[in-house]
Amino acid sequence: MNVPWRSTPELEALTRLYYASIDELAAFREVDEADLPPVYHMLLAHHQHMTVTLEAHNGCPVEVGVFQSRVSNTLYTRKVVLRRITDDAVVLFGIVRITRSLLAPDILAEIEAESTPLGTILIRKNVYRDVRLLSLWEITPAKELREIFGSDRSELLYGRSALMYCDGMPVIELLEIVTAD
Repeated sequence: MNVPWRSTPELEALTRLYYASIDELAAFREVDEADLPPVYHMLLAHHQHMTVTLEAHNGCPVEVGVFQSRVSNTLYTRKVVLRRITDDAVVLFGIVRITRSLLAPDILAEIEAESTPLGTILIRKNVYRDVRLLSLWEITPAKELREIFGSDRSELLYGRSALMYCDGMPVIELLEIVTAD
């Protein structure tokens, strides 16, 4: 495994929220923007919400599915997928960590209801957002991740880690893994 060197959030810190070892999820190799296949470059190498990007790429809205979530006094975390509404295909797997005290109670309540994609909520609530791309990843998925994306093969996936600022504060840490299918 290549250790992330550019910035936080640290890849291992996010994966350990739901996996005892990073290898249970996948093998990660940090890559430069120039090393991404063109479609993955378009999907990942930007400072925009993945919800908006994936909806534009797939030509339809996406809906969220939450596998697991945890709430403490300070943090809300969740392991999620985004699915196309047209055929229920998974287009994103993600792990999210949110500092609860930095979001308004009504926004936090809607996020924790787990029925709407995070990006959709923040856009609808007019929260000023600044998504900062931190690292890009070439990913060899382990069994669970292959099953989530509906693939028996160990084909490469690509993803990113990012930090989202809301109203000027670093609020949301993200690991986002996508498929171009």
